[in-house]
Amino acid sequence: MSFTVIIPARYGSVRFPGKLLQKIAGKPVIWHVSTRSLESSAQSVIVATDDKRIREAVADLPVQVCMTHPDHASGTERIAEVIGSLQLKETENLVNVQGDEPNISPRNIQQAAHNLEKERSASVATLCVPIEKSEELLNPNVVKVVMDKNHRALYFSRAPIPWDRNKFSQENKEPSLHYRHIGIYAYRAGFIRRYVAWPPCPLEQLESLEQLRILWYGEAIHVDIAMDKQEPGIDTEADLERVRDKG
Repeated sequence: MSFTVIIPARYGSVRFPGKLLQKIAGKPVIWHVSTRSLESSAQSVIVATDDKRIREAVADLPVQVCMTHPDHASGTERIAEVIGSLQLKETENLVNVQGDEPNISPRNIQQAAHNLEKERSASVATLCVPIEKSEELLNPNVVKVVMDKNHRALYFSRAPIPWDRNKFSQENKEPSLHYRHIGIYAYRAGFIRRYVAWPPCPLEQLESLEQLRILWYGEAIHVDIAMDKQEPGIDTEADLERVRDKG
């Protein structure tokens, strides 16, 4: 199937400004994300940024760079600007890859795109991986997802959900049916036009998770367990050092 990867790449991250230009093995984070996206068999890769330094960081790669407005509230709004400026068709399949995921698996990108095509009743397809450590479960920077038997998302949260009432004592918080959401979304261009027309919802604002707007307005998100194990992205300087240490 044919799909386009769009990487929203804002310079001014709230928790870690300029993180996309930090070096891993001599190359910026955004360079690694772009390179892995190019390996996914996408027909094209677009970096949507508000900063010329990010454009320069991927200048040696066969990617398209779209300069976007600096005041977007989310990566999805940045992608909506790209859809409008490039006049993409309503039916165009897009995969949103986060700019701070230098170890994103090309196979996982393909998987999300394939699931979007296969699961026609879902507006969005995304991925998750099992949580294996209690520290990850309790970390608010790690987004958790709960899904139903049909792999439809029920809720996303920074809290440790679902809460095992019997097992989670102070001495025992080992994960069981817990999944970490991977920040990758597949959808059609027409869906994004609808999404940005909806007002932000209370849950989205409370958790600072824009995907909750999709559930709030009654649309389905398909969640699949990723083919490849996926390391968390870079939210903090400690995350950057973790990625560097693993090489």
